[in-house]
Amino acid sequence: MKVSDILRVKGGTLYTITPEDSLADAAKMMADNDLGSLVVISHGLVVGMLTFREVILAVVKNGGSFGATTVYRAMDNGPLICTTETDIDEVRRMMLARHARYMPVINNRMLMGVISFYDVAKTVVESQNFENQMLKAYIRDWPEGKEPAAS
Repeated sequence: MKVSDILRVKGGTLYTITPEDSLADAAKMMADNDLGSLVVISHGLVVGMLTFREVILAVVKNGGSFGATTVYRAMDNGPLICTTETDIDEVRRMMLARHARYMPVINNRMLMGVISFYDVAKTVVESQNFENQMLKAYIRDWPEGKEPAAS
């Protein structure tokens, strides 16, 4: 299964922000749209990722307020990225290794979407449920008088 399979089901709504925007505006956009992340875009290119984790760290560092902090000062400027052709198992490994909850999907320097750890987990569970149903149907329809070969 590939990242493109997740994006096809998820849809194409993207939320982005620029490095020059204020962190307060970014947090408001995240709250208003129930988002855990924003992709940071500059001159048409992905330059970073802002998640609730970076927002909280920046606010704590600033004594509990946003102050005049910009997105640039808070964002992760080296986020994990993948392509639409990246295998889901590879995405899981990458996200687990870096404790990443969100990953931009980029093809030819163009932002295609964002996948979350939730999206990946949901896809894996649905795939496993389908496989379980197929195996149960196979076992239930086993021809009478034919025993499986002993191992």
